[in-house]
Amino acid sequence: MRSRGAVLLANLLTGLALGFTVTRIGFGDYAELNRMLTFQDSRMLLAVFGAIVIIASVFALLRVRRGAGRLHAGVVPGAVLFGIGWAISGGCPAIPLVQVASGYLPALVTIAGIVVGVRLCHWAGGRFFRIDRGSCEG
Repeated sequence: MRSRGAVLLANLLTGLALGFTVTRIGFGDYAELNRMLTFQDSRMLLAVFGAIVIIASVFALLRVRRGAGRLHAGVVPGAVLFGIGWAISGGCPAIPLVQVASGYLPALVTIAGIVVGVRLCHWAGGRFFRIDRGSCEG
């Protein structure tokens, strides 16, 4: 059995390595992300596709199978909002953490927006849209 401290240390080291790698690739730079999202530079887009191919290959080799996901009425609007937020803020939910660690403090506004968005999803999803509240990780 793994101790809680060992798992925490492994997660911390993996997170630091990932943050370093993403920063070196350029995913922490708003201008780089903007060029990727507007198809002006395909370098980072190719890095994303390369990562997907590698992960898919590893999962296939390890025979990792995922059960059916929960598909509900909030998936499509949520995906659209996620994409719009990514384009406006210059990063998916993990990137603002990398940006803050790199000294880009305006990313704190993005982090606050993520927290508010998750809370609103949790509240509105169950109250107005009859969406399973467990789908909002908050």
